[in-house]
Formats: sequence, C-alpha cells, structure tokens
Amino acid sequence: MSSQEGSHPVTRPAEADKEAAAYGALISRNVTAGKQRTSMRMEPVMWDALDEICWRERMSAGQIIKLIDGKRGRSGRTSAVRAFILSYFWAASTEAGHAAAGHGSVSGFGAKHAELASSALKQNI
Repeated sequence: MSSQEGSHPVTRPAEADKEAAAYGALISRNVTAGKQRTSMRMEPVMWDALDEICWRERMSAGQIIKLIDGKRGRSGRTSAVRAFILSYFWAASTEAGHAAAGHGSVSGFGAKHAELASSALKQNI
C-alpha cells in the first residue's frame, strides 16, 4: 500500500502481478452513467487507473463515463473510456516522470515489458 499527496491510500498489488494482469483477463463491472446502467469489461490496470482518476477529480466512475459518453460520438463506450484514461495520464506526464520510470531505456523498460507480454501470451494459449 502506498500513499499519494493528500494521503489518499491507493492499493497497489505487487508490480509484477499488476503488470501481468494488464495483459490478461478482463474484469466486468456494472456502471451507472446518468440513469443508464451498463456493463463494461476492461483490464484490471484500466479499472485501477479509472479509480485513481475518480479520486483525483472527486467524481464517481458514473459521472466520468457520462461525460465521456457526451463526447464519444460513434465509438464504443469501453474504447472511449480507455482512450480517455490514456489521454488523462498522457496529459499529466512529464519528462522527469518518464526518466524516473525508466522509459527510453531498452535494457530496462523494453526487456521488462517484452517478458510480461510473452508470459501473458503463454497463459492465454
């Protein structure tokens, strides 16, 4: 368990488990956006990211999804939510953050994620 500024506890599974799950099974959740209840399937890491956005913006998942629905056009809801999550964190990324995460280091980032992808493919066969 780690804490962020503002002492909001965010549960963090073991890093290897979380990253492997990002490539694996989808999790279904029922979400109410406005008056409409729907089911969505996303990777665990995407649900974690959406939960973090909810905390940061002090909004429920339903409120955020309702906003996304209003702007998604003809794309599917789940695809639009994934794109929103990526855009949200992409807008917040910095060069210092990328350096601290080891991005751009072939021996660090690339090898680590190639191994995770290989492991996930073996599990899905």
